[in-house]
Amino acid sequence: MSNLSISYEFFPPNTPVGREKLRAVHAELSNTGPEFFSVTYGAGGATQEKTFDVVAEVAATGSAVAPHLSCVGSTREEIGALLDRYRALGVDRIVALRGDAPSGFGAGPFGDFRYASDLVAFIRSHSGRAFTIEVAAYPEFHPQARSPGDDLAAFAAKVRAGADRAITQYFYNADAYFRFRDDAVAAGIEVPIVPGIMPITNYAQLARFSDNCGAEIPRWIRWRLAALAEDPVAIREFGFEVVSGLCRRLVAGGAPGLHFYTLNQAGPSLALTRALAT
Repeated sequence: MSNLSISYEFFPPNTPVGREKLRAVHAELSNTGPEFFSVTYGAGGATQEKTFDVVAEVAATGSAVAPHLSCVGSTREEIGALLDRYRALGVDRIVALRGDAPSGFGAGPFGDFRYASDLVAFIRSHSGRAFTIEVAAYPEFHPQARSPGDDLAAFAAKVRAGADRAITQYFYNADAYFRFRDDAVAAGIEVPIVPGIMPITNYAQLARFSDNCGAEIPRWIRWRLAALAEDPVAIREFGFEVVSGLCRRLVAGGAPGLHFYTLNQAGPSLALTRALAT
């Protein structure tokens, strides 16, 4: 695993207790030598400031950190000001996303940016090469894409606009990742595509997340998790078996790294990284 890039995602906590817990989680995961930590971002000033506060705190520890930037509802002035603030912290990596679209995705307050590729292009025009830019990719296709071809074209547009790397939506079917990677290469897309990994610890939570974002839980996994719904320990054991096997297959197949969606918990992601190191 020595050449494998490992990174972890956090979300900004809403309470002082959550902030204190996240400090402990960050300290524990730092021991694995990750390439960076990312911090999610939502629309609305209060949430944006929470993201900035967490990024500033993580950066102050010496860890590399990559704030998410969402363009829906934002102006060039707002994004430019945030980029300047992040540069002042020493941040040199950004995760550039479209974010949740207004209802209907045909009208509404999109702001100055409609697509993530617009945001990527703006970051490059505003900040040059000051930031490594990560973008999203969807091995099972974005739920709002009209077709797989359209989804791949949208990904290609982000790369042409200046993206350096991609982090995928989580998935549990390794073949979906390998097919997407091969299709991207065939389309002339050469940036690294890092699989996003979601540990399995809670069936109801995972089903809700997956239904909302369009990630597929293979039927055999759903059935097993449903059968274990009243046994949290068994769910965690089965989830570890499934996800550790997925990670091993991805690494063996040439994935350039793994990005763990931690949900601000250290244990599940730590167990997976340790398993990969053995």
